[in-house]
Amino acid sequence: MTLNPRIRLHSLDRRAWLRIAAAGVVAGAVRTAGAKEDGSKSPADRGRPTRFQIACMTLPYARFPLQRALGGIQGAGYRYVAWGTTHQEAGGEAPILAADAPPGRAKELGRRCRDMGLEPLMMFSEVYPEATDGEDVLKARILQAEAGGVPQVLTFGHTRGGNRRLWVERFRRLGPIARDHGVTIVVKQHGGETGTGAACAEIVREVADPGVRVNYDAGNVMDYLDVDPIPDLRACAGEVRSFCIKDHRNFPKDQDCGPGFGEIDHYKLLSLVAFTGRDLPLCCENISAPLIRPPSDPEGVDALARRAREFLEVVIQGLQA
Repeated sequence: MTLNPRIRLHSLDRRAWLRIAAAGVVAGAVRTAGAKEDGSKSPADRGRPTRFQIACMTLPYARFPLQRALGGIQGAGYRYVAWGTTHQEAGGEAPILAADAPPGRAKELGRRCRDMGLEPLMMFSEVYPEATDGEDVLKARILQAEAGGVPQVLTFGHTRGGNRRLWVERFRRLGPIARDHGVTIVVKQHGGETGTGAACAEIVREVADPGVRVNYDAGNVMDYLDVDPIPDLRACAGEVRSFCIKDHRNFPKDQDCGPGFGEIDHYKLLSLVAFTGRDLPLCCENISAPLIRPPSDPEGVDALARRAREFLEVVIQGLQA
């Protein structure tokens, strides 16, 4: 409290002075216990720390065989993995797991990962929710995910836009199926009408089924729509159950890149979900360095994978200290 300079201290009686001092102490205590000026919470108001699960997708290793990808990810210090889409094998490009593959194939792949010390957290559906066969493919992916012990199936909309009404109808049917099989469908941003986390969260809230949640991809939000992902994540953080980790730069070149190489502040980003008390996968989708040609050898990818993991670990350690 600021005193009027015309009021002399000796003119205040003892009781008045004590009232002024007490008011200042209370106001200070309220500021300390509540939200800070930057919107963050004090330690006393935080929930339990989020159990971040840092995974590397096999996607950055797509130019190499799947076995080499798994070995590189394990060697780079990861405990978790996310299945990408295709890899170059001896006979050419081959899918990790085709949509029509029997669930037993996914079970074998899950066992293969665990034998190497890697727990699979996520797999791509490889279908748009509005596609003609979208619902059938997502059902098949749910069964594969259950067999492989993969908790999340990732999907996203077309960059030209989606069909919100159809999404809601299909997700309302798929949500209970996913839950019955111990799987969550997560929807991420991919340009168009579902290019922001806020837009995806609106759909998820309308679906109103815990089997369908949001995956957050800050790089896509910045890349496709040039939207600041920090306030966007703030609008949907309560619905987010995983991240596709990808950074982005607008200068000196418009380019996606690995975390910490771009313009996205991961301290601000992850601070919004640092105390949820949940398991929260952080799946590194892009680990590349800006302006530099991709490594021609898998060892170069290994080095980028390790750097991405170490960067995220430092950020998380700082946020939850």
